Amino acid sequence: MHTPATLVRGGTSKCWLFNQVDVPADRGELEKLLVSAYGATDPVELDGVGGATPTTSKAAVVGASPEPGVDVDYLFAQVGIGTGQVEWTSNCGNCATGVALYAVAKGMVAITGDRTRVVMRNTNTGAVLEGLVDTTGGVVHHFGRQTVPGTRAGGVAVGLTFRDPAGGTTGSLLPTGQAAQDLPVDAEPVRVSMVDAGAPVVLIDALEAGRSGAEPLERIGADVPWLRTVRHAAAPLMGLIEPGGQPGDAVPKVGLVGPPVPYTTTLGERIAAEDHDISVRMLSMNAPHPAIGLTSAVAVAAAGLVEGSVVCRITGGPTDEWLRLGTPAGVVAVRCTDVRDGLPRRVTVQRAARLLADARIYVPGTVRAQAA
Repeated sequence: MHTPATLVRGGTSKCWLFNQVDVPADRGELEKLLVSAYGATDPVELDGVGGATPTTSKAAVVGASPEPGVDVDYLFAQVGIGTGQVEWTSNCGNCATGVALYAVAKGMVAITGDRTRVVMRNTNTGAVLEGLVDTTGGVVHHFGRQTVPGTRAGGVAVGLTFRDPAGGTTGSLLPTGQAAQDLPVDAEPVRVSMVDAGAPVVLIDALEAGRSGAEPLERIGADVPWLRTVRHAAAPLMGLIEPGGQPGDAVPKVGLVGPPVPYTTTLGERIAAEDHDISVRMLSMNAPHPAIGLTSAVAVAAAGLVEGSVVCRITGGPTDEWLRLGTPAGVVAVRCTDVRDGLPRRVTVQRAARLLADARIYVPGTVRAQAA
């Protein structure tokens, strides 16, 4: 059989988007379809449309939302690479950027002048986001000049805002009730802040751990086993798994934060210490993230509002101005606004998206799609 799909670039991720009417409504059958379409039993995903990296092996199913005030719902899928499985528990802000442009381009949301607002609900987590899509001249644009760290390619400008992101998964910005704490990991405790905003994230104080937070990707790659151990130690404390349960590799997201230092991006650009406020190095599943996932960026910014967090220790105190994150790809700016009782009601990141292709994916060995 074949399945219609649209390939989009959202920020620094690529994501195949499926209309919900074209794929099975049953989650198990949908997973079979995605695994087959992506060639996800193969670690290089050669016989499929997967990109063989965590940032390019993503999918989302998009449809009209029954929720009042929400335009579209999307179900995000992180398709495993060589595992033959799909992870359903997380969200992806970069893919949401693509969903916003897709919704306008496919007529799911009517254009409203030079800027068109798309309200989206991530059905994995319940998170609600807004995408403000550039529709200058009252038309859909397939190309644009907006760039983001991690690629020199331009795209259509999309301002992405996370609404009320704190506690979306665990019910609290600080699931353990502490701004920072020592996390037992093997024989050495690790100083961390465990926060839930955008996604559950465990942020490690890099200096306390004998690192800088500005390591090159190769060094982060060597630290993957240790970072996974930190993730797995944090998961039950954050209420993400039962004590003794089998931890996953999607949540909590895990990474290092450190003071700003001069460094060279993966594109060869020099970044001065004064050009950013904090160094951040995150994992994407079990690989170093080439930039930063937007849900992780939201969590870092929200942690920056919490006195005593590992982020505040670096930045010198809470601020609701733009927080500039020094990532391997360059500086990503995040802003918390409408802060009430230390919780941001809105967290915004400027992004870009581009529709890359409309296609029919030929999928062997799958069931016929059912209407959702």
